[in-house]
Amino acid sequence: MVKELKFVIITGLSGAGKTLALKVFEDYGYFCVDNLPPALMPTFCELCKQSIKKINNIALVIDIRGGGFFDNLFESLKALRDEGYVYQILFLEASDEALVKRFKESRRLHPLAPDGRIINGISLERQKLAMLKADADFIIDTSLTTPGRLKQEIVRRFIEIEKQEPLLINIVSFGFKQGNPLDADLIFDVRFIPNPYYIDELRPLSGLDPDVRNYVMKWPESIRFMEKLEDMINFLIPYYIREGKNQLIIAIGCTGGRHRSVAVANEIAAHLKTGNMRIAVDHRDIDKDRSEISGA
Repeated sequence: MVKELKFVIITGLSGAGKTLALKVFEDYGYFCVDNLPPALMPTFCELCKQSIKKINNIALVIDIRGGGFFDNLFESLKALRDEGYVYQILFLEASDEALVKRFKESRRLHPLAPDGRIINGISLERQKLAMLKADADFIIDTSLTTPGRLKQEIVRRFIEIEKQEPLLINIVSFGFKQGNPLDADLIFDVRFIPNPYYIDELRPLSGLDPDVRNYVMKWPESIRFMEKLEDMINFLIPYYIREGKNQLIIAIGCTGGRHRSVAVANEIAAHLKTGNMRIAVDHRDIDKDRSEISGA
């Protein structure tokens, strides 16, 4: 049951849109509670787990309105983790200018500056929430965001994410002399690797041939490059997914796009196919200038 529970903690700056965010979750069937004291979160989750009516989705607003209770937040979060609950933190923020304008328009007092200037309350709140913001899974700046756009962001990040197919990664090999792929998200230049074009028996072949692949990948710089590149891609992919990206295009370029880039692109594809992703490989320029074999 614990593993089935989808649990979102909404927090952030006063005036940044937490009430609207909670309303969006409520509209999509989440059991929502505003301004719950952090110390009660473990007990609340346990009650939801044991309720007769099955509760799978919970959204809570936790912020500085809790006063002294808010100081116990990190202890409560640790208690949740110790009990096996998995939660996500959505942090809403906005610029000082946007927040001041909203407080003036609503004629509300800032909770940390009831008798003082709004800007001072905002500054103090930013300090109190700095550590929580650092731990947030999602940060949305609502400075220039309309209520409709904020709703779309929340739906995209939390409601629709379970319906999305695995990330599609397109790996494109290309030749710089043919031009960069215009739709590439990441471009890597492998022209530093020794060129098989200058080996007579390898020149007519391509990076699809084992002899060319072995030549390209045998160098210490090639091995080190692949280690670093795979490590960086592994690091980036979860963040692209978190941002709602459904397709990632990685372009690998050499001079002509026939030897080195092809071999490296295939190596990356082989590495990524071990994960839960869809992989497509396109050797864009492998047959360009084939009759002349003019370099790769």
